[in-house]
Amino acid sequence: MVSANRDMLTAIGGVFFLLPGLIGAVVVPTPALTGTMNQAAMTDAIMEFYTKAGPILVVLSLPMLVGYLTLLVMLLDRDRPTVGKAIGVGIRLLPSYLAAQILTSLALSVMWVVVVSALSAILPTLVAAFVSLVVMIYPLVRVVLVGPEMVTQRLRNPIRAIIGGLARTRGHTLRIMLYVGPAITLFLVVYVLAMIVAGVLATAVPQAEVQRMIGEAIGAVLFAVGYTYYTAIIASTYDQLGPVHGAGSSVSPSSPS
Repeated sequence: MVSANRDMLTAIGGVFFLLPGLIGAVVVPTPALTGTMNQAAMTDAIMEFYTKAGPILVVLSLPMLVGYLTLLVMLLDRDRPTVGKAIGVGIRLLPSYLAAQILTSLALSVMWVVVVSALSAILPTLVAAFVSLVVMIYPLVRVVLVGPEMVTQRLRNPIRAIIGGLARTRGHTLRIMLYVGPAITLFLVVYVLAMIVAGVLATAVPQAEVQRMIGEAIGAVLFAVGYTYYTAIIASTYDQLGPVHGAGSSVSPSSPS
């Protein structure tokens, strides 16, 4: 799917994924962390960072979400819309998608608190926290197709999109997990190794700020590539499982019948 749409994906990914990452590298301050800090001081520094940088991070995330929705339109809409039309659809669906994300995040947070509280009653705290994270993989997988459902069905109602996304994953959770999980793991390994190499090479530059910018730029490129492939993975998953009882053919929004 990526190979067949390489030029389009490169253009959209560059504008909506790479550019915000590069802007963030310039305008977002780094957490004031040092090796001599204790855990409480590090927690305070991180909280202060998110307090100051939070609004900027939220603003920078919006074009990334538009890019995600735009790519889903380009990959799943059988009408083959132009890039301009796909961007327009992404912008119009952004408020609904944000609402769906907030609702699912709240529900998942409540579920996690319940799970970790129940496990803490019978397991050590650290073990309970780890096991609860593993348990939460299941509900996370169940909601990964909310975006494609909203895009292909042109749903403005976030509740309907969430219900539709849950319906698409019903009975397929393990298969989706075995498909998406190794891909994300591979990306994380490549990302960590690339950033280690970049950090070593950047030491040849004497200025610390220049070193940071080089690392941030390489990280932004890797993130843009990874996010593009992740979007294609989600689109291909939906293409096989939906939209009608797992029939495997995406809809044409202009003529959904």
